[in-house]
Amino acid sequence: MTSKMTSKDFTTGLSALRGVRDDIKAVRKELQRLEADRDKQIVALGAYEKAKADRIAPAAGLAVVDVVALVPHLGPRQQTAPMPVTAQPEPTGDRQAAAAAPPPGPAGTLAPDLRRPEEPPAADSAAAPVHGADEGPQETRTEPATDAVPPVVDEEARHHDQEPQPTPDPTTAPATEHARELPSIPAGERGDAWCVPTSNLASTRPNFTQQPRQMAFLDTTTGVLVHRDQTVRLDLGTASVSEILTAVYATVPESVERIYITAGDPWHRDADRYPFLRDAVAAWLNAPVPGWSVESSRGKDRLAGHLVHPRNPVGRWQRGDQHTEIRSVGEWFDPAGAEPAVVRDAFVLLWKQLRHHWPDVTLMGSPSQTGRDLWSRTIPAKAGSRWAEGYPVMSEEIRGLLHATAGQGRTELIVPPRVPTMLPRLVEFDRTFAYAKHTWASGVGAPRRITAAAFAAMSEKEQTNALFAPSHWQIRVTVPGGWNHVGILPAPAAGDRAWYYPAESGQTFTTWAGGAEINLALRNPITPWRIEILDGLLWESGTPLRDWSTKLKDAWASLQALAANHGDQRQRTAAHLASRAVRSILLYGIGAFAQRPRITTRSVPVGHEHEIPAGAQIIGSDGETITWQRSAGFSRDPYAHPEWAAGVWSGARAALLSTKMREDDTFVGALHLPPDSVVAFRTDAIYTTHDAAWPYRGQPGDYLKKGHLPGPFTGPRTEEELLSLQTLGRAHLAEEQEAGQ
Repeated sequence: MTSKMTSKDFTTGLSALRGVRDDIKAVRKELQRLEADRDKQIVALGAYEKAKADRIAPAAGLAVVDVVALVPHLGPRQQTAPMPVTAQPEPTGDRQAAAAAPPPGPAGTLAPDLRRPEEPPAADSAAAPVHGADEGPQETRTEPATDAVPPVVDEEARHHDQEPQPTPDPTTAPATEHARELPSIPAGERGDAWCVPTSNLASTRPNFTQQPRQMAFLDTTTGVLVHRDQTVRLDLGTASVSEILTAVYATVPESVERIYITAGDPWHRDADRYPFLRDAVAAWLNAPVPGWSVESSRGKDRLAGHLVHPRNPVGRWQRGDQHTEIRSVGEWFDPAGAEPAVVRDAFVLLWKQLRHHWPDVTLMGSPSQTGRDLWSRTIPAKAGSRWAEGYPVMSEEIRGLLHATAGQGRTELIVPPRVPTMLPRLVEFDRTFAYAKHTWASGVGAPRRITAAAFAAMSEKEQTNALFAPSHWQIRVTVPGGWNHVGILPAPAAGDRAWYYPAESGQTFTTWAGGAEINLALRNPITPWRIEILDGLLWESGTPLRDWSTKLKDAWASLQALAANHGDQRQRTAAHLASRAVRSILLYGIGAFAQRPRITTRSVPVGHEHEIPAGAQIIGSDGETITWQRSAGFSRDPYAHPEWAAGVWSGARAALLSTKMREDDTFVGALHLPPDSVVAFRTDAIYTTHDAAWPYRGQPGDYLKKGHLPGPFTGPRTEEELLSLQTLGRAHLAEEQEAGQ
């Protein structure tokens, strides 16, 4: 027990903490200087005609992809970070004339004006409302369907979680001349055949109940292990896999099949010895474990082998008929220092809340597996019900098209002269449980192809209805003359699945986008963008996700209320963690619908590069071996529905720019902020210099003010700088809120 802290002690402690904060800022500034110097040296070395990225990367302590980003000609192909730096070019001439000129390329059909006659474009975007993607035509109103790319995994683990893609530090602004070309649907009967769903493959309600697996919770820093009501302290030695399994199974029965690591990250114990964190994780997982072997596939559970993930790896072993997994609880939520017993209580509360809606609920190893299993149990089962025979799975060609053309969360850093060099403040607004807001309606059944000619043949009402329905369109876009705000529609940047958001007045580009974002571009509060329809996919509007998401939202709300009102602090913490787990179930469950191609990852010794197959991508080297990966195509997954994930992501990106809070009759989002005030986007968050007084009711989709850092200070130029300011801003806001209590 510690002695009771006095008010004076607390005030003194705050002062000391601020000193540490300032020291951290100074150290970070020095680190940024060193990193800038490192990057200059890499660029200089890259000028050597025999330079190779896999030689420079280990010396720099970077991944090969990071070196290639700095020196593009060293890579087999251009790559870029998914968080592009966007600078505003200087105006050059009459942009209005440029916008009015017919854009180059194949003929498209101009999209109709979706604005209502009584709602002309507004001149002041900070004050004007926009009727965005959440409103449709009067006769066919549907709430729009609207965060995750999987980690690079071994082929044996290809069914693991789909999760939001990482956001490494950008180095250059995306340039349209280096942008990748997106695929198109072939003309004629060949393209029409893409719209035929995969034969004999549909999502049907399961006729079995998942078998629960016993869990244990282990803090490898303290050695505290919790299993059911038992708490013991173990001697884990160096916390190798062998030492963990030996110590745990000397205490708990063999029926325990999952060991969740709540703290300690033992897979990072030798990180300093390896150039890449992934290599350290792989070495920890693959170390010899006497008496155990790596698990092979068993029964209907095709998950086998290890998942090598830098933050949340999964190790699977077997010993005779005994099977076990070591997993990170970080897959479900950040425990934030919670003791193993509190983490156990969080899983218990999670199960109890879900059981109100799914009597046969079983918590599986990951939130994505759990989410998909729970969703499958909401598929109509009554004979004669619509979709009782299952939701058809799109053709492999359509799944591949959506994989290549439907991005996830918007991640963008905006730099001068688009924003001031010195920022007066930085405010972080983050959407609460955002994806849950965009599962109201989704596309079901076989898609209908809408070519430019077919769109032109429609009446204006039919065109409008098509743009409000679940859909995915290939379009040619022209930014209107005089545009001075952030970009609205994503354009392909160099690098796999990388996107940026053109905002230069008069700029024209070709891309794919969901109906929600196209609606917003046509009905935004400033002035409509020019959209030409080149091709598209139109689905029947259905509600395959509504029952599932409604139940999850109810469970989340109940846990949120428990976290706010429970009389015991430990139970409040457990309820909060459980609510975060519900969020992960929905977030990663949606990501799991976005089936990704299977990835094969292998290594060859240096000097054996000729053994690397054609089409493979080199992803790392430690000087002795070269690691490569190659896509192995799509599996026959009965629960693959990338059209649903794409719709959720499109709606969420649109709402990041403009959405209506109906209870307050007000509009919020980036387009309702002053044009030069938006500094960055990170999936569901906006970073701005404008301290907007947006209402917050704690409902899914509401913007929560999470950080406030007063200035002036130099604006961020890298993601690391943005994250540093984010940390400081959250700490400062917490101080402000505490002082105001």
